[in-house]
Amino acid sequence: MGGMMEEWHQKLHNNTSPDDVVICQALMDYMNSDLDIKVYWDTLNKNGITKERLASYDHPIHSEPNLTREQKEGLLRDLTNYMRSLKAVHSGADLESAIGTCTGYTSESQGFMVGVEVNPVKGLPSGFSELLKFVLDHIEDKSVESLVEGLLEARAALRPLLLGSTDRLKDLIFLDIALDSTVRTAVERSYENLNNASPQKLMYFISLVVENLALSTDDNEDLLYCLKGWNHALEMSNKSDSQWALYAKAFLDRTRLALATKGEEYHNILQPSAEYLGSLLGIEQWTLNIFTEEIIRSGSAASLSLLLNRLDPVLRNVANLGSWQIISPVEVAGYVVAVDQLLTVQDKSYDKPTVLVVKGVKGEEEIPDGVVAVLTPDMPDVLSHVSVRARNSKVLFATCFDPNIFSELQQNEGKVLSLKPGSVDINYREIAENELVSSSPDTADGQSAPSLSLAKKQFLGKYAISADEFSDEKVGAKSRNIAYLNGKVPSWVSVPTSVALPFGTFETALSDNTNKEVAQKLQILTDKLNQGEFGALNEIRNVLLNLTAPTDLVKELKEKMQGSAMPWPGDEGEQRWEQAWMAIKKVWASKWNERAYFSTRKVKLDHANLCMSVLVQEVVSADYAFVIHTTNPSSGESSEIYAEVVKGLGETLVGAYPGRAMSFVCKKDNLDSPKVLGYPSKPIGLFIKKSVIFRSDSNGEDLEGYAGAGLYDSVPMDKEEEVVLDYTNDPLITDCSFRNTILSNIARTGHAIEELYGSPQDIEGVVKDGKIYVVQTRPQM
Repeated sequence: MGGMMEEWHQKLHNNTSPDDVVICQALMDYMNSDLDIKVYWDTLNKNGITKERLASYDHPIHSEPNLTREQKEGLLRDLTNYMRSLKAVHSGADLESAIGTCTGYTSESQGFMVGVEVNPVKGLPSGFSELLKFVLDHIEDKSVESLVEGLLEARAALRPLLLGSTDRLKDLIFLDIALDSTVRTAVERSYENLNNASPQKLMYFISLVVENLALSTDDNEDLLYCLKGWNHALEMSNKSDSQWALYAKAFLDRTRLALATKGEEYHNILQPSAEYLGSLLGIEQWTLNIFTEEIIRSGSAASLSLLLNRLDPVLRNVANLGSWQIISPVEVAGYVVAVDQLLTVQDKSYDKPTVLVVKGVKGEEEIPDGVVAVLTPDMPDVLSHVSVRARNSKVLFATCFDPNIFSELQQNEGKVLSLKPGSVDINYREIAENELVSSSPDTADGQSAPSLSLAKKQFLGKYAISADEFSDEKVGAKSRNIAYLNGKVPSWVSVPTSVALPFGTFETALSDNTNKEVAQKLQILTDKLNQGEFGALNEIRNVLLNLTAPTDLVKELKEKMQGSAMPWPGDEGEQRWEQAWMAIKKVWASKWNERAYFSTRKVKLDHANLCMSVLVQEVVSADYAFVIHTTNPSSGESSEIYAEVVKGLGETLVGAYPGRAMSFVCKKDNLDSPKVLGYPSKPIGLFIKKSVIFRSDSNGEDLEGYAGAGLYDSVPMDKEEEVVLDYTNDPLITDCSFRNTILSNIARTGHAIEELYGSPQDIEGVVKDGKIYVVQTRPQM
């Protein structure tokens, strides 16, 4: 049909408002007047809707209706039915009916309904009826703040009854649904008034919608902490705190994450049933594909998403964040290819220089061969595996915060773009194919990647060694570096005591008679793997978990741990030793992780020569964990330290958990003045009791020109506890003095270790009760 009807359809797809009642009536009057366009405009103008107002919608209406007489009859019938829905939604009729059912009434209708009484639900909170009357009295207010506050107060008062048992539960559920729906329509009614609203007013509305969404969700801890965060951001703004926009941006990102998580949950619950029923009923596939999406769009989540999209550019502007975060700054050119997830193409090889425009990047993926740039709206940590890989491979890697820019990039599919990163933005332009080579200096020099090789390590007769025995032939660089730091770092920096299972221990244990069957199965599966049956990787990992520990291995490891004043797991019972042994086997088995295996294949390293020693350390029950790069990886500035910090254990930082870490920079000549670049948005923290961790330490992790770090697993003996984080009571976030002290001490640690080695370092550590512990360091690549 096109024209005005299509434009109105797009507006309705986004949201409905009371204006749509008028538009619908105007269309019906237009058709009833034999398509007189003047009647259409008369109805609109009498109700305050002008051409300018129609054009001001998020999805504007510019056209006039231009229907034929043949279309009139069917369309008039459809619009009459649709008008009933619009009036029910925007007049509050459904809410009024639900309120009457719960609070009680006597019917004054004609006929058979005369005198019918509906009794009130028992146990309604004191003052609840008066609160509902207030809501009905203000249902059509143009300014909706008081109405929405009243609706939320009513929903909060209703919640205990909904969670309890009552014989009128259905009536209460319908009332809650009506209250929820009225919140949504009230917020949608306010959209136009928010076009030029202050960021404070937008944040206030966001806090209202987050609260409404939390009241509609049973597992709502994350949403409640998001709500606390928004309220705290408002307080900071009202106090003119210079960090308020940066802080609010973190909670905006966290709220988006919460929405995405809930959307995925709903999709997993609803979509399979929709697909099944739809196939039986012969429903068209395209309608099934969007079923869950449309369910979500009809609720508060869609309203919240729209408000977040409005606030995001405002916050970025106030906080001087720009439209991009440049993670790996490289000037490149290539053919644009748009993909959904980096994970799905990580093993692909592109035969032309390729700019990947990717919706989703988790942080642990490989970058495919032939890719010169990865551009994404996702926000992996600057120090995540994929970020390090991009910098080492001289690949442009950046997060795009502006959805319009990202959409424009997606629409350039197949075109050749030249991309030039600045400090906070990327300049890009389309170029001709013959300009491609000259526009990509890093790909035009004809140099191939350096040749890499691994020398297979031998077992030197000991199953376990102490830190003073660590050497190049026995353990990897991780263990050697940590032993080197002992006694050399400043007294205020601690280094955990360590022992190790050296190179060759795995192979020797595998050759023990007790493991003959495991060795045979491993050989069969290795043959399959060498023939390209990559499903064998998972089978190998599972087979290795059946290894039995040789008696001498247990004896020697116990002696070394006790001799180094480390707790021996077996002292707490045989079960505790079995937990430790399982963790060791998982570290060894991680040699056959998919990501690690394909990474070695990509650079033509002989996987058979990869050997795994295991660094054994006590776990520090961390308050915070950090990673330091002593040269800023985003700018290459050697005078500046860059670090990221998370609450709890560092696995949420290096293990690609959703959300961003706190990030900061610090000038080496002014270590007392760290500058926060971003507040944390990670919803989950990992915590653990006193335990032992077994860290992978292979001979393939620190080869020059190859970012092997993080490919293999480090496994604690005990499972970490996942905790949903409340940043509003975290002193690192709320106490400026405490934050400055902790961040300065982290920066000092990085500077001291860099000076010790005489080269830029990549350092991991934790903070416990204000004290710094360094758990590993390696050359920054």
